[in-house]
Amino acid sequence: MPTLKHTVKISGRGIHSGLPAHMTLRPRRTPGIFFVRTDVPNAPQIPATYDHVGDTKLRNTTIGTAPHQVQTVEHLMAALLLAGVDAATIEIDGPETPICDGSARVFLDAIRRAGVTDGKMQRIIVRRPVTVSQREALRQLPWRQRMMVWLMNKIQHRRSDGFVRLSPGDAHTLRVRATLVYPEKIIGHQTYEYAFDGSAAAGAAFDADVSAARTFGKFSEWEYLKRHGMGRGADETNVIALNDAGDGTLNPLYWPDEFVRHKVIDALGDMYTSGGLVCGFLESYKGSHALNNLVLKKLFSDPANYDIVDDEPKR
Repeated sequence: MPTLKHTVKISGRGIHSGLPAHMTLRPRRTPGIFFVRTDVPNAPQIPATYDHVGDTKLRNTTIGTAPHQVQTVEHLMAALLLAGVDAATIEIDGPETPICDGSARVFLDAIRRAGVTDGKMQRIIVRRPVTVSQREALRQLPWRQRMMVWLMNKIQHRRSDGFVRLSPGDAHTLRVRATLVYPEKIIGHQTYEYAFDGSAAAGAAFDADVSAARTFGKFSEWEYLKRHGMGRGADETNVIALNDAGDGTLNPLYWPDEFVRHKVIDALGDMYTSGGLVCGFLESYKGSHALNNLVLKKLFSDPANYDIVDDEPKR
């Protein structure tokens, strides 16, 4: 049961709320990642698991429900997975984690500096393929939200044909293949693949090629998002801002395909709400946080779909 050797403190502001966020990651004696709001009296510890994911709004992953919810946990969850931490209590004094630079790098560096105890995380081995579609995810949204998504897709000339599929694969590896298809010329059609098996080589590959990839959005959409309670903390220090023409960005890219590399971070973080390392092949075509959560719900809906293996030595 690997946990933190020392407490980690990270501060910043929430990308959607725009509010200051002070977060403390503490070692934990029992398994699991738990969030707790220190600004809410008698707030419970909420497990960072797929069955406690609240409204994703297709743009972030939220643990819990109001007034105890914590939004935008996916980058932090990806960092905890890559660092090999499967036991921690995360205290936060507001409704959202700090966005930092919009990637997983700040979180991962801070966790590694604190150190992680020896041990192996639980594995969830995919035994049968499960698939969810964007249309399935949309049907689960309130009708007002469905209409908003439909309108945004129509304005942006996007089709609701995305899907996420989990299939059997190597019993020690989560392999992710993410594909984006955007009408904006700067993005277009991008695919990126990454595999994590807990090894130093896989961690080094993530550091070099994925961890710094930032979230992104169109600059012209920011005012719309802010009117709907999102994107209030977004700026060029934490988001890749696409110009209105969609053929360039207002801040430099680290890689031409940084957009899809960031989707790999999102997928890894969302998969870690399974409670362990999902071992199999995750194919994400125009995926979203809602689809990632839905595929885990479908995976765990039938015990024949998976096996759970605890690699920790018995005491």
